[in-house]
Amino acid sequence: MSEFATSTTPADVVRRQYLASAGGDLDALRATLAPDVEWTEMAGFPLAGTYRTPEGVTLNVMEQLGKEWDGWAAHDDTYVVDGENVVVLARYTATNKATGKPIDVRVAHHFVVRGGLIVRFEQFVDTALVRDAMTN
Repeated sequence: MSEFATSTTPADVVRRQYLASAGGDLDALRATLAPDVEWTEMAGFPLAGTYRTPEGVTLNVMEQLGKEWDGWAAHDDTYVVDGENVVVLARYTATNKATGKPIDVRVAHHFVVRGGLIVRFEQFVDTALVRDAMTN
């Protein structure tokens, strides 16, 4: 097993979460989340709300995105780390299954990592661009 796979540094834990998500590996994604994780999707986003537990996050966020979008991906590119805080600048790309409209939108994600696990997540995104892709 590689050092990266077992690293508890906040940036490595967050990066493993993105890789698991991109690979559709929900078990690996859940393994990055604390049992009492608080995962907040921004107000105005189709899945807006705060979800708790690793199972709650994957069921209510990742699995729902898979039902409504083809090729949903979060492309992480810039990490800003301050202790347990990791802010990631990224981009969502996908095509809405109902409308066939694509998105390519910038996002920022704020993670708090403690003890090698993500304990808090907050999403910041231009929700209007996402909603526009969902309407005819």
